[in-house]
Amino acid sequence: MDAAAVIHRAAYDDRLPWLAGRHTSDEDQRYFRERVFQACAVWGALEETALVGMIAFREDWIDQLYVLPGAQGRGWGTALLNAAKSASLHLWTFQRNHPARRFYEQRGFVLIRQTDGAANEEKEPDALYVWNRTDRNQ
Repeated sequence: MDAAAVIHRAAYDDRLPWLAGRHTSDEDQRYFRERVFQACAVWGALEETALVGMIAFREDWIDQLYVLPGAQGRGWGTALLNAAKSASLHLWTFQRNHPARRFYEQRGFVLIRQTDGAANEEKEPDALYVWNRTDRNQ
């Protein structure tokens, strides 16, 4: 659980530096222990013996998908995403996280809504995506 929280923080801070430092590593670990692992299936990606990525998902939702910055671009995110695909999936990402948005859009996710961020903890404008197996052969 702690390794998943470390991957989350490293990838989050790398891609969203304007939100870095919002939580301590203890807060991240507690969140993963008490929330993520309680509500989601969590899968990891191993490169040799090191955990380099993680995905947390539940029925038709991806709650978390992070790959360490140094391991991005090697197919780990795609492999994790494929492990979670069901009839349909939803996920949120921040509007300014352009690499994540490109990643999801290139894999068949469709933007269905954008918000001003008022409803999320970070108060950061976000984007809701959906992927439907029936619509795509991915």
